[in-house]
Amino acid sequence: MYYDIFNGDADGIFALHQYRLENPLPETQLITGVKRDIQLLSQVENQHNTLLCVFDISLDSNRSALLQLLQHQNKIVYFDHHFAGSIPDSPFLQACIDPSPNTCTSMLVNKTLAGKHCLWAICGAFGDNLHHLANQQAKKQGLTEDQTGQLQELGELFNYNGYGTTIDDLHYHPRDLYTAVHPHTTPFTFLENAPEIVVLRRGYQEDITLAMQMHEMKTVGKNRVYILPDAPWARRVTGVFSNFRMREQPDAAHAILTEDKNNNLRVSVRAPLNDRRDADTLCNLFPTGGGRKAAAGINSLPAHQLDDFIEKFLSFYR
Repeated sequence: MYYDIFNGDADGIFALHQYRLENPLPETQLITGVKRDIQLLSQVENQHNTLLCVFDISLDSNRSALLQLLQHQNKIVYFDHHFAGSIPDSPFLQACIDPSPNTCTSMLVNKTLAGKHCLWAICGAFGDNLHHLANQQAKKQGLTEDQTGQLQELGELFNYNGYGTTIDDLHYHPRDLYTAVHPHTTPFTFLENAPEIVVLRRGYQEDITLAMQMHEMKTVGKNRVYILPDAPWARRVTGVFSNFRMREQPDAAHAILTEDKNNNLRVSVRAPLNDRRDADTLCNLFPTGGGRKAAAGINSLPAHQLDDFIEKFLSFYR
């Protein structure tokens, strides 16, 4: 029995896809979910003597399950760029983890594979809003501007699909998107032939149009805060809307808050593009927070803590 466990966003999907192109297996069990469903190792923590490959989910958030899996002598290959904390010292763990704000899991896999499937890594970097890095790699590959634009679209659409509170919010289950990509050796054949792209393009345009009608909250200084309503389109568009606003004003930090039915708020934070730090530190101040230096979030912020969050957000990026 083999398990592939991966974040449901572009970076997780394209990291896994590169790895399996180079290390094919006849069949693996796929474990994934919405982008913020990251405690995925708990679904397999009772396995024994098997191989698990993990992509783009925080080791620290999965520490308890990981330690149990290692005690059961499972072999684990782990690629990630989120905060990890102390990495267990075990002969059963092969970890490639780099929390630098200027890389992503797809690029870590790309480096390990000596660039053999770099086009997919470029898609993952675009999906994680690492446009400078993605464009650098595209130039090294000799891609035209049009080809680079196609990889950017693919990365951003897959990232867009990963956002939501539940799978019902998404256009496609991330497992199904990976399965659709799996037969393709290059992104260009997927873009030419996959019906999923048509659906994602249409959904993205509809959702981003609604998001662009939302007004910025009045705050002091250059940093920006938006509150989106409790609606599937708002939950889907949070990530790409955050990234768009971030590129629009690269010296400003951005917080996108989405209302939910429990009178709480789901928070997405983007550090300034020109100062990619502390998003994870800020969000970790709240019980359901986490992420990485450049981009982080809070799964459920009680409404009465909104003022406290905004005060800390503005203070961090003053």
